[in-house]
Amino acid sequence: MRQQPEQQAPPVQRLRIRYAKRGRLRFTSHRDFSRAFERAVARARIPVAYSSGFNPHPRISYAGAAPTGAASEAEYVELGLREVVDPATTKAALDEVMPDGLDLLDVVDTATSPKGALADLLTGSEWIIDLPTTLEDAAAAVEAFVGAEEVIVSRMTKKGLREFDARAAVVRLVATPRQGGGSRLELVLKHGTPAVRPDDVVTGLERIGGLKVGPEHGGLPLLTRLTQGVFDEETGTIGDPLH
Repeated sequence: MRQQPEQQAPPVQRLRIRYAKRGRLRFTSHRDFSRAFERAVARARIPVAYSSGFNPHPRISYAGAAPTGAASEAEYVELGLREVVDPATTKAALDEVMPDGLDLLDVVDTATSPKGALADLLTGSEWIIDLPTTLEDAAAAVEAFVGAEEVIVSRMTKKGLREFDARAAVVRLVATPRQGGGSRLELVLKHGTPAVRPDDVVTGLERIGGLKVGPEHGGLPLLTRLTQGVFDEETGTIGDPLH
């Protein structure tokens, strides 16, 4: 008879971590980051807790990852530990061994952060989208998008090709001038199912607003997430999920 695996003790502490994807590291996928982070946890000798079962794995939870190719100042991960540690010391130890461009910004104990599962606290996000398009063309596309009742786009997902309304998730979308030329879109998204991403909004702007982007039109959009957290329905703002 197969021997039962050893049961692991539950974590005694959980840390929530905010990190950034910057520069060329914006092209790292979620899988790339998870491998880099687990290696960093091992190298920094962080006392991570493990799951029970025949194939124990570190108790690391990821939520709300930005799409590959997007930079971000607001990515989140939660770490379960078998020993109590100092969050500031842990941040310094991990940041020392993480690749440049994957930068730790904040580490807090869940006991001092808002209650609830991490994924449930990430209900909205704020983005900027830099375009090679003139401000006039960007503003015209935004006006068409915002004025539409719905903007149907399609994207390949794990469940196959899906169609969904990109307009419904957009709380705020404005075009502004970009320093050095081109234009910048300021975007606030409310998260839902299926999740609307900023590249879906760009697709919608192309479809309904005639926006022209891509290598043949001066370059691809550059996506950057500025914040991610609890969306406030009354104010349309994004709250900090750690503090």
